[in-house]
Amino acid sequence: MTVAPLQILVTNDDGLDSLGLHELARAMLPHGTVTVVAPDREFSGSGASIGTILDNTPEVHRARIDGIDTVWSVSGPPALCVLYARLGAFGFTPDLVVSGINPGANVGRAVYHSGTVGAALTARTGGIPGVAVSQAVNAGAVEGQAWRDIVADLDWNTASTIASHLVGGMIAADLVGPGVSEQLRTDAPVLNVNVPDRALSEITDWSWTSLGISPSQSMRSVTLIPKAGHVDSYQVEFDFGPGTRLEPGTDTSAMADGVLSLTWLSRIDAVNGESSAIDTTVSSWVERVLGRPG
Repeated sequence: MTVAPLQILVTNDDGLDSLGLHELARAMLPHGTVTVVAPDREFSGSGASIGTILDNTPEVHRARIDGIDTVWSVSGPPALCVLYARLGAFGFTPDLVVSGINPGANVGRAVYHSGTVGAALTARTGGIPGVAVSQAVNAGAVEGQAWRDIVADLDWNTASTIASHLVGGMIAADLVGPGVSEQLRTDAPVLNVNVPDRALSEITDWSWTSLGISPSQSMRSVTLIPKAGHVDSYQVEFDFGPGTRLEPGTDTSAMADGVLSLTWLSRIDAVNGESSAIDTTVSSWVERVLGRPG
């Protein structure tokens, strides 16, 4: 019996023109049929947002990337790209969603806001495994250098090579493809990959990590700067600094040490109250309006 090739959807949150997206898509070609569905512009920080699809109908357009047969651009965030593909807009159902390569690590609390990670998490809601790939940006940067110039100098080969091997490993472990168990179809795995900004030969260690509590870099303050010539209008100025803590065994610590970080991300789930006393206190306030449950 002939087994159909895996259908791999590649997306990102930096837009269709990002070289990291192009390199990642070509790195997936040995593993199946690759389709790129990516935002038509920058959507960093969009998390798992799908945008205002009821008030503003997004558009999709054919596009081109060297070496990839089928490419679509979407006028919406990466999670929407995944949602459209999962619901059949492009004539196939993805077996795997690979998102990235994002310039800049997505570790610690950053995963809540990352469009790169949000795309992979959105895949999971449809029972599709996801891989989010990010590359740290800290080597070779000069103080005062523009972000666009820093990103332009990145070597994407390290992250794309690692991503290809990880996807191969997930396929071999039956986490992706026809051998996937029913349990994994309802709770698909999501792997968050953070790659040091180094040549592959210079990465000497890797680790399975937990999700850090603190980000590797945090926004320390926000200042409103009056906009010249305008009344009650301001520009927002951010002050960034290093994270406050680097917990051992976490993704934030791994990035600080130049270690490849691999983290399985769980789905959002309900949890019990921190203690019976807290539950009792909160319940008593609800009971004042609705009475006892049941």
